[in-house]
Amino acid sequence: MTLDDNKPKSRNAGYSLLEILVVLAIMGTLMTLVAPRLMGNVDKSKKIAGLAQVKTLRLALDSYKLDTGRYPTQEEGLAVLIAPPASDTGTWYGPYLEGSLPKDPWGNMFSYEPPQSTETGRVSSPKIVSLGADNAPGGSGNDEDISSSR
Repeated sequence: MTLDDNKPKSRNAGYSLLEILVVLAIMGTLMTLVAPRLMGNVDKSKKIAGLAQVKTLRLALDSYKLDTGRYPTQEEGLAVLIAPPASDTGTWYGPYLEGSLPKDPWGNMFSYEPPQSTETGRVSSPKIVSLGADNAPGGSGNDEDISSSR
C-alpha cells in the first residue's frame, strides 16, 4: 500500500450541476424534435396493422367458404371462424382463427357484411370493416375506415 491510497478523493471527481443541466437541456431538445415523428409513425403502423388483420379475417372467411360452400350469414358473423355454427352439418373443419376474434388496433370489434346480390345478378364479396380510431363511419387520416372491399 502506498501513501497515495490513503488520500481522500478530490472534490472535483464528479459532474457539476451545470454539466448535468446542459446534458438535460440537450436531451429535452432532442426529444421535442424526435417525439412528433415517432408519434406519427404509431398512427401509421396502426392503420397498417388494421389492414393486415382485415386480410387475415378475409382469408379465414375464404377457408370457411371452401369447407362449407358458403360465407357466414349476418347472424353467424365472424364468430363461426372460432366455433361451429348451430346449423353445422359436419362441413365445418375449423377453427379458422386461433384464440378469440381479434379487435382492430384501436380496440374495437370488426364489423362483417355477408355477400349481397347486386342489381346485375352478381354476388359481391363479403366485407370486413374497421371504423378507425373514431369508431364511426367515414373519416380521414387516423379516423379513416379500413375495409376488405376489393
